[in-house]
Amino acid sequence: MSWKIKNYLQTIRDAEEGARTFPPGLRHPVAFVYPNVYHLGMSNLGLHILYQLINARGDSACERFFLPEKQMQQEYIKSRTPLQSIETGRPLADFAVIFVMLSFEMDYDNLLTVLDLGNIKLRAAERNEKEPLVIIGGPCATFNPEPLAQVADAFVIGEGEETVQKILDTIYAGESKRVTLENLAQLDGVYVPKFYEAEYTDDGKFAALKVKEGSNAPAVIRRQWVREIDNYPHTTQILTSGTEFEDMYIVEVARGCGRHCRFCMAGYCFRKPRPRRLENILADIAKRPKRTKKVGLMGAAVSDHPQMAEITAYLNENKIPFSVASMRADMLTKQLADALAASGLRTMTVAPEAGSERMRAAINKGITEQHVYNSIELAAAAGMRHIKLYYMIGLPGEEDIDIEETVQMILRIRAKMDALGSKGDLIISVNGFVPKPFTPYQWAPLCNVRTLKKRFKMLTDGLKKSKHIKLITESLKETVIQAVLARGDRRMGEMLLEAHTTGENLKAVLKKHGLDAEKMAEQELDIEQPLPWQHLDMGVTMDYLKKELERSRQGKFTPMCFDNCQRCGVCKK
Repeated sequence: MSWKIKNYLQTIRDAEEGARTFPPGLRHPVAFVYPNVYHLGMSNLGLHILYQLINARGDSACERFFLPEKQMQQEYIKSRTPLQSIETGRPLADFAVIFVMLSFEMDYDNLLTVLDLGNIKLRAAERNEKEPLVIIGGPCATFNPEPLAQVADAFVIGEGEETVQKILDTIYAGESKRVTLENLAQLDGVYVPKFYEAEYTDDGKFAALKVKEGSNAPAVIRRQWVREIDNYPHTTQILTSGTEFEDMYIVEVARGCGRHCRFCMAGYCFRKPRPRRLENILADIAKRPKRTKKVGLMGAAVSDHPQMAEITAYLNENKIPFSVASMRADMLTKQLADALAASGLRTMTVAPEAGSERMRAAINKGITEQHVYNSIELAAAAGMRHIKLYYMIGLPGEEDIDIEETVQMILRIRAKMDALGSKGDLIISVNGFVPKPFTPYQWAPLCNVRTLKKRFKMLTDGLKKSKHIKLITESLKETVIQAVLARGDRRMGEMLLEAHTTGENLKAVLKKHGLDAEKMAEQELDIEQPLPWQHLDMGVTMDYLKKELERSRQGKFTPMCFDNCQRCGVCKK
């Protein structure tokens, strides 16, 4: 092994607290891959939860792998060293099972790089009996696994706490790979792509995904979700200074969101909302490691926890610094603002998502400009200097006038901050809307790229003369690729593999095959046409998504989830 790699891994290990290693030969080695750099991967709470669960089995030893930084990738290649685990330096190819946590479309190529560095064949069909099983889970695997169907032996559809245990039991039964895959396909929430084949129309449109003849795999794979989340770990396992959240002890306070924002994949694929019990949250905070610098309260809708006031009061009373993900502007209270400020928070983050009242109604955001003003007043009164706002542009039905209204809203917010004596920065983060499967906007097009460029320029020009306003925008090239991958079928997977193998970018490979990435992303799908992800069942009915799309067009409000609600279909199953 290269001494640079050896020192690199040892430096990581020395900075960690809470990692587990076991004597070789006593447990089944299980690889866990996060296909991005360590700094980002170790900030993912899902990795920590599954790491704990796998190690708690008693028969398994979980070891982590990440995408090395560019310079370290070159060191692996130059020294001909196969990718090593953080825990023991064991090569990736030595593991019988490789779990992958896939959260973002832009990590698809990163995964292929990790497999290459680990000497793992990229195509599942080319891996023989003795080579590892690659099993992909996470948000991207849940809402549309098809672009990586050639790579994965299996996908975990939905939340993994219960499904991963069943997968390991099945693999450890010791059957041949073929029999193991057949048995995995019978597990709820496991999709084994080799037992299905895609069909296309004569003009090249996706027509269906059907079970292959002779296979007994199910025609529909149902998303799995944990009904009793308090039965499972929900905190950081490994503390380290080498992450985005330095020495932060993250606690999941709730899972899922019931707000019905029509653009949000997480709100549909991880429904229904499930707050954790207060006593369990407080007990976990009390057990945090001594080196913890701050407690991070995590969840898709943290401020919706019914006992958020009690949680933050406990943290303040015990002088425990903490932070939260972005707050809903209509849920911020004086007590919460004061608690956050007392904990050292200097930037209040809220997400209006759209600047015009019309567009906020269309996406079902459910907050008003007055809610944002109230948040600013509470933040300023508590001593928080900076405000950060998240917006999207290119939402379905958006017009130039909505961008003009966004500019005016931002200027009014800046004026409000000035009037309150708040001289900090107003940070505006703007991303292009990307249509995602299993949302009411899954049929919607990506806004025309020329239009997006024009609207970004409208924002830039409208704000450039104002002091203390910082505008942050996302690369439109990445927005287009995200949209193409999010709604791609198996043919997109072939393009992805070709791009990775040849070193070309995906857009160039598509062009070589007569395809235009922008036109593909900007395509509006027919509401009745077959979709590449329709063999998956999120619980939310297609009829409900269609109704929500129509309600969006009409600007009608859909109330949030409530007990015994039977609207979308999730709670019927």
